Amino acid sequence: MKLLNVPVIDISPFRLGGEQEKQAVAQAVDRACRDIGFLVIRGHGISPELIEQTRSVSRDFFDLPAADKIRVARPSVDVARGYIGVDEESLARSRDPAAYGSDLNESFMIGPVDLPPADYAFAPAAGKHFAPNIWPGAPTGLGEVWRTYYRSMGSLAELLMQIFARALNLPEHYFDNKIDKHISRLRVRNYPEQRVTPEPGQIRAGAHSDYGSLTILATEDKPGGLQVCNAAGEWVDVPIVPDCFIINIGDLLARWTNDAWVSTLHRVVNPPAGAGAGSRRQSLVFFHNPNYDAAIENLVAGEAAKYPPTTSGDHLRKLYVATQNA
Repeated sequence: MKLLNVPVIDISPFRLGGEQEKQAVAQAVDRACRDIGFLVIRGHGISPELIEQTRSVSRDFFDLPAADKIRVARPSVDVARGYIGVDEESLARSRDPAAYGSDLNESFMIGPVDLPPADYAFAPAAGKHFAPNIWPGAPTGLGEVWRTYYRSMGSLAELLMQIFARALNLPEHYFDNKIDKHISRLRVRNYPEQRVTPEPGQIRAGAHSDYGSLTILATEDKPGGLQVCNAAGEWVDVPIVPDCFIINIGDLLARWTNDAWVSTLHRVVNPPAGAGAGSRRQSLVFFHNPNYDAAIENLVAGEAAKYPPTTSGDHLRKLYVATQNA
């Protein structure tokens, strides 16, 4: 029987235990990635204080007047940096160009905060994956907090990729040299209180799958939350567990595993009508992506490859523009 709901897995035995404990965690993670593509992790070692600092300073940014936020607007659709306003994006269009309705959230995003050597970061093949970040003048301290959070998420992603390697019967450190110059993004999404009735079919974030290797999400238990489409075709709520992260694998890792692991459709639904200010919701989202030149080829021994080889950078470039409104 496949898992039809998102499991909660304690990864501290992998961090702190021996071979037997590591293998038990890897097996549980493998089942989650095969069946539903999502898991909730506890025992991750990230400071709750850092998470709350990041939440707080991000709320302060989104509370700024619109004119201040627009000053750090995303410069173009092929540069994953800066502010994107409500109604400016449609995640559902990454799968269906004809999808109706833009998403009812606003966001701010950055990329790598520690650049690799210049001959790598600015090589022709790098494209705009190491484009400079755009920092707002206020609130004070946002840049420092976000940089710290970004680095912490990079370290957690490295640990998760080691668990994934074990789960795929690969050496534990198989992915290390493929993610040591990662092109990940930190994006905070603010889902405002809905004071106007959404258009038919319009929700906080349309049904989509993520593009990269894995996503690390810290969100809030507020009305109008995250749902996953399980193997039975049912939309199920993702549990919000205190001091835990929600993890899901993306299209790149599904492709890398020859679809042994699933990149699952998910969405963020609207709160009930009249939910008021208590329905405002904020998500800290770290999209982990391997080095732009990491080769993405079938990792499953004994199976014919379903996809031609590509690289992490080429895979991501093709998808970034698809979510933008015409």
